[in-house]
Amino acid sequence: MRDYDELISFLGEWGPFQRLIFFLLSASIVPNGFNGMSAVFLAGTPEHRCRVPPSANLSREWLNASIPREVQGGREGPSRCRRYRLESLANFSALGLQPGRDVDLSQLELEKCLDGWEYSRELYLDTIVTEQTILWSYHDMRMTQSGLWRVMLWNLVCDDDWKTPLTTSLFFVGVLIGSFISGQLSDRFGRKSILFATMAVQTGFSFVQIFSTSWEMFTVLFLIVGMGQISNYVVAFILGTEILGKSVRIIFSTLGVCIFFAIGYMLLPLFAYFIRDWRMLLLALTVPGVLCVPLWWVIPESPRWLISQGRFKEAEIIIRKAAKTNGIVAPAMLFDSTEMQDMKLQQQQKAYILDLFRTRNIAVITVMSLLLWMLTSIGYFGLSLNTPNLHGNAYVNCFLSAIIEVPAYVIAWLLLRTLPRRYSISGTLFLGGGVILFIQLVPTDFHILSVFLVMLGKFGITSAFSMLYVYTSELYPTIVRNMAVGATSMSSRVGSIIAPYFVYLGAYDRFLPYILMGSLTVLIGILTLFLPESYGNPLPETFDQMLRVKGFRNRQRTNHVRSSKAIEDSKTQITTL
Repeated sequence: MRDYDELISFLGEWGPFQRLIFFLLSASIVPNGFNGMSAVFLAGTPEHRCRVPPSANLSREWLNASIPREVQGGREGPSRCRRYRLESLANFSALGLQPGRDVDLSQLELEKCLDGWEYSRELYLDTIVTEQTILWSYHDMRMTQSGLWRVMLWNLVCDDDWKTPLTTSLFFVGVLIGSFISGQLSDRFGRKSILFATMAVQTGFSFVQIFSTSWEMFTVLFLIVGMGQISNYVVAFILGTEILGKSVRIIFSTLGVCIFFAIGYMLLPLFAYFIRDWRMLLLALTVPGVLCVPLWWVIPESPRWLISQGRFKEAEIIIRKAAKTNGIVAPAMLFDSTEMQDMKLQQQQKAYILDLFRTRNIAVITVMSLLLWMLTSIGYFGLSLNTPNLHGNAYVNCFLSAIIEVPAYVIAWLLLRTLPRRYSISGTLFLGGGVILFIQLVPTDFHILSVFLVMLGKFGITSAFSMLYVYTSELYPTIVRNMAVGATSMSSRVGSIIAPYFVYLGAYDRFLPYILMGSLTVLIGILTLFLPESYGNPLPETFDQMLRVKGFRNRQRTNHVRSSKAIEDSKTQITTL
């Protein structure tokens, strides 16, 4: 029986139809680049210090000395969360005493920022950290006109600074949920419908998020946005992988969707630089999603998925339309009766998440793949979210973090074309993890070298991350391919949920995040060498074909009671997973 690639070989590899699908699916990824890292600017924390109200009646000297000094991230500056007790300072000021000369400041009592904070407007004009929302109070209708409004201060700093990484983590919780749900739904109901459904969720709830009146409301909506974010990335990737031919598949998976994701990521700091109010920035970031609506009438369903569901007539219509677009005359008969019967017997079956663990060998591969995705994700998102904490301008650093992904994807494409998958992924993980571990040895004054090493580490981890989609899709058969990529992507979301707290640890020790991320990246690079190899193999259609992928040698089984089918399979398989 012919496989799908052989069936559509008459279409060619790079005709007008393939080029159209390639660029349209890649373009649909641009909004993901916007939203995936938008928390860097939406939830950016500016420099801040305790506010000292004019009613404190302090002299200029005591006003300047009202905030104690402390070391933050290796640099000394005014305290962000403490001030000297104003009552004591007012007494000293009234007596004409001078700070430091007449009064030892180290002996004074400290207090919290009881009057709020003063925020620097140099980097951010307004973020959710500094948001002040004015609300109409319906309970005050009998009060004077001035009493009809109340101000909600978000102030996500000091005692509430845990809310900022939680916001980002909950966004990735939504992505985790969306990855899990969309993977199963697209395997059950089709790639195209779930692709556009997740795009609608991402764009629609991003727009609603603009009208958030509290941190809680913003965070809940952000979680829902996350459900549609990377989910539609995964489905678009699977749809393109199944429509395009073998030679174009790798280019699409690296230089296609990944490059366009990087384009969206690069545009994010440019938008944020000119639009420094978080609500207006969020509005601007929803526009690309709206522009993707017309793609519904152009992008087709996956013929490979339709065949796996026994819907041969619909698949044939799409294939013949593709042939017409390419100016090729399709064969009079695409599927003969024998092929259709074989396809129905082999592929028209329902898949469940437990199928990823149906045998011991498949379960081992699935568990190792889940770890690979999760730990690689920690490194990728940890380095991406940490860019505002690097020395220099946050917008420039974010742009550098985005643009370094372009050569990373190019290198990934070249490696996938010429070298085995596991060696390519392991090598780039070793590069990224090793460089990150080396950062702690760089002297504190060598800021440019530190930034360079961070970007080089990001380069290695990004290259590995982009190859995981290709590698995973090549390991699993069609019936569970999207579910497998969705499950491993879900595992990577666990890593992205943890990543903001790796960044948060930098407030206590600026090298600790790099030590943890580098160690985990090197570890998973070693484990990758024990995975099977899929380079040069056709895309598996069934579990039997999956079990023929080169990898671990078949071990002699000690159990002598086998079914007849198991005995037959063991004779025909030279190697198993």
